[in-house]
Amino acid sequence: MKTFNEKLASWIHATPASEAGINNIQIPGQSELLVWQTRYKEPTVYEQDFVTQLMDVFSSGVTELDDVVQALNQQGFRSESGEKWTTETFSEEMQRLGY
Repeated sequence: MKTFNEKLASWIHATPASEAGINNIQIPGQSELLVWQTRYKEPTVYEQDFVTQLMDVFSSGVTELDDVVQALNQQGFRSESGEKWTTETFSEEMQRLGY
């Protein structure tokens, strides 16, 4: 099973086609169904760890942005660059990751 949609990687910065269905016509009964339709790449170890840390934070009842940031820092989980989290860096990371 594929862990991401390979077609999305080539479309991230692409200009949309002017004709519908160009180079991507699906034949009924022969289209490939993907579990991860919206992934353009497999998640990195950092991204998977980030999800685990966020699940721990939310499971403890924390929901407010400032409290989430504080909890991540208390858990010792740092940004990909190794810095402590701020509300700004957390928001930027969520936007970068597409959440």
